[in-house]
Amino acid sequence: MAGQRKKRKPMSEINVVPYIDVMLVLLIIFMVTAPMLMQGVKVDLPEASAEPVENQDSEPVIVSVDAAGKLYLNLGQEKQVLSLPTIKDRVSAVMRRSPEKPVLVWGDRTVPYGDVVAIMVALQEAGAPSVGLVTEDPQ
Repeated sequence: MAGQRKKRKPMSEINVVPYIDVMLVLLIIFMVTAPMLMQGVKVDLPEASAEPVENQDSEPVIVSVDAAGKLYLNLGQEKQVLSLPTIKDRVSAVMRRSPEKPVLVWGDRTVPYGDVVAIMVALQEAGAPSVGLVTEDPQ
């Protein structure tokens, strides 16, 4: 009996249950944090009934305009104030790489209509085929 060895399990019988548990925890974390990543600058959006944008396959480029008229761009950078020519250059670079990427404007309800139109024109000049406006549903 002293010469007998314990049989080991072959490597093909790895217990995958702990890995599935870890994967489910990560999935929950990503589901909770994903909506937070979509946030732009806090603005008071106008209310309007509208159909949602069709192309939801890729993350949109969002230009935010706050009540003071400051412009922000959500391309992975921190929230910093940018000028309209800088935003136009950066959006142009994005549109060259992925021309079907949706472009949206989040404008505060107190921003003058002419300013929002000027931003939309600049975004179209940068190569965006269409520019959408983000609104809130009236309650």
